[in-house]
Amino acid sequence: MTAGKPPIPKRDPAAADMAGYLPDDDAEDEDGEAEATETNVRELLASVDWSGIGVDGRQVATGAEVIQALVKQLPNQPGVYRMLNPAGDVLYVGKARSLKKRVTAYAQGRFHTDRIGRMVRETAGMEFVVTRTETEALLLEANLIKRLRPRFNVLMRDDKSFPYILMTGDHAAPGIFKHRGARSRKGDYYGPFASATAVGRTINSLQRAFLLRTCTDSVFESRTRPCLLYQIKRCAGPCTGEVTEAEYAELVREAKDFLSGRSSSIKAQISRAMQDASEELDFERAAIYRDRLAALSHVQSHQGINPQSVEEADVFAIHQEGGQTCIEVFFFRTGQNWGNRAYFPKADSALGASEVLGAFLTQFYDDKPCPRTILLSHAVDEQALLAEALSTRAGRRVSVTVPQRGEKKQLTDNALQNAREALGRRLAETSSQARLLKGLAETFGLARPPRRIEVYDNSHIMGSNAVGAMVVAGPEGFVKGQYRKFNIRSDDITPGDDFGMMREVMQRRFSRLIKEHGIPGTPQTDNDEDDDSPSRSDTPAWPDLILIDGGKGQMSSVRQVLEDLGIADKVTAIGVAKGADREAGRERFFMEGRESFSLPVRDPLLYFIQRLRDEAHRFAIGSHRARRKKELVRNPLDEIAGIGPGRKRALLHHFGTAKAVSRAAVEDLAVVDGISEAMARLIYNHFHESGA
Repeated sequence: MTAGKPPIPKRDPAAADMAGYLPDDDAEDEDGEAEATETNVRELLASVDWSGIGVDGRQVATGAEVIQALVKQLPNQPGVYRMLNPAGDVLYVGKARSLKKRVTAYAQGRFHTDRIGRMVRETAGMEFVVTRTETEALLLEANLIKRLRPRFNVLMRDDKSFPYILMTGDHAAPGIFKHRGARSRKGDYYGPFASATAVGRTINSLQRAFLLRTCTDSVFESRTRPCLLYQIKRCAGPCTGEVTEAEYAELVREAKDFLSGRSSSIKAQISRAMQDASEELDFERAAIYRDRLAALSHVQSHQGINPQSVEEADVFAIHQEGGQTCIEVFFFRTGQNWGNRAYFPKADSALGASEVLGAFLTQFYDDKPCPRTILLSHAVDEQALLAEALSTRAGRRVSVTVPQRGEKKQLTDNALQNAREALGRRLAETSSQARLLKGLAETFGLARPPRRIEVYDNSHIMGSNAVGAMVVAGPEGFVKGQYRKFNIRSDDITPGDDFGMMREVMQRRFSRLIKEHGIPGTPQTDNDEDDDSPSRSDTPAWPDLILIDGGKGQMSSVRQVLEDLGIADKVTAIGVAKGADREAGRERFFMEGRESFSLPVRDPLLYFIQRLRDEAHRFAIGSHRARRKKELVRNPLDEIAGIGPGRKRALLHHFGTAKAVSRAAVEDLAVVDGISEAMARLIYNHFHESGA
């Protein structure tokens, strides 16, 4: 059901993708209820109307009166509602046991917080999806929040996937690998781990303990003699038959048992084998078992707290201070601590710990496997409903509890202490960053401390594979999600012309910015800049300051572009030129209307600018190397329209190399499987017209 003003074109339906939202394929489903809910939620997402509200330049009513007009159309059933502003942007996504009662509460105009009042005043329309149960509404709400990212909801800032250990199951000699992303390969997955470093360290120790291979299948098949890992006793050498299939399978079984929590029994078995070898005077074999035991102990010693009563659980603790929130998450699997990660969700400072933690949990498990036990430092609203929703998603019972005593209480207390310390460090960093931004504004004559700084740099080798890079920084440090790279593609630029490259980057960047967000000073951008509420983005669309890695020449190119676009007075641009002998600390700064100047060598502001410039340089070089690497492995067949992976593979299998394909006659090309006579002539013309 939808209601409100006339809709604008629908958003991409792919936004309702269910990846990571529905129960896992191997989840238990004893009574069929999870399967029924999965089907129903899939239908709900498919039925969601992703349209917004279009105003076409007309005045649109907003506020409680608009919401009041929608109440009569609503059923007394559970569902999800979306509040939209006049431009069609989603302000808030919520779920309700009764849509009619919840929307009526908004329409009455009596609000407990300024946040809700501000949200209602901006609402120009609402959209609704009716669900069968409140559980389905909760799951759908979490899915929509993560995809639409409404400004008044609690939002996860860090949504990176977690790394896992993969023990492959599609090869006679399984390997052990680090894995991140979709579980598309057959095998056993163990995790999550808090960081890739933790996975790498654990795999490194497991190699020494169980001698499992880490080479790719193609390398495995091509080996004719054992590799170096076999020589240093970190692989059993199954590729060349140094170990029998049965012996290697036993090593794999032991590794799986260890990762599944049966570490004590595995260590006991290896200890007995070491003792037996010692009694038989086979000291070389006993030394191998000794080294494996030491490796296993090394794995466990790096796990930190290893609880005795918790086999599989995630522990969440929340701490609020200074208007900010930190949620610390610890992962326990197989009775071992597999690391922790701190999150700093975006939430209104008026929201309490229970509200923020509850909203965070539904989003956190939207695309991640859920353990059997979840331990919380604070009780959350509708805790039973949350447990039911997570159980539905996992296809098995999930317990959500706030422990009051014993070892589980110690785990939550430890997580809470880590949350306090992590937030303390963040507040200290934010305070330091604020002082630096204030100093930046004073030194360079800005009207206020910048909320968005853009830093630009170019990278190339003699003009080849030229790339422009933009990094973004704000009050909370680098905003890596808004970094951009620009592949230089103009034919008018002389190879190696840094000034021309910078002109192209500036032209493309600010032309698109004007198209998407308008020129600063318009009502739309004025509203964006004047609203300093916590619910707004920390980094606005328009930069307050741009830093250019270069001197007078670079700055003249930048100023020319800004003047041509009519925004020279809207953006402050500063050139940062390397000093004499390119020595750090002797940088010269170039600004419009000022003579070039330097900062004191030990000025903290100079270090801050150097850090910004170095980050832009790092990103530019990395982008250039990636493009250069791609260019090195590029195949001429990729340039031919209609030649996909299948036809390319067939051509290379038939002729051997792309050069041989380029020299082949039409008749020879046509005999290849999948290559018609018309396609053969297309391939022939491509190479001969290009002079190949």
